[in-house]
Amino acid sequence: MIGVLTHHWAKPDKIEEARKLLDGNGVAQSKHAGYGTRQTMISRADPTKITTLVTWDSNEIYDSWRASPARAVAMEGAAELWSQPAASERFDMVD
Repeated sequence: MIGVLTHHWAKPDKIEEARKLLDGNGVAQSKHAGYGTRQTMISRADPTKITTLVTWDSNEIYDSWRASPARAVAMEGAAELWSQPAASERFDMVD
């Protein structure tokens, strides 16, 4: 199992829209085979920083999600909401 930690930085006037888009992305992810769990966190120091931690059964499954039409639909228009590119990293989940 892997965990994907992704930081997104919303434009200050687009925070609510960005959260809604990411929530919709989470719903779409939850329907993809191999999805595990998802947590969303908002930085206390910077409320424009929205971080998600999503678990997947494998790298291959996550790659298939990233390439899926469902993801493209869920993230449509996202570029207009961000003040900088997202930063994402994959981790191996351990007990």
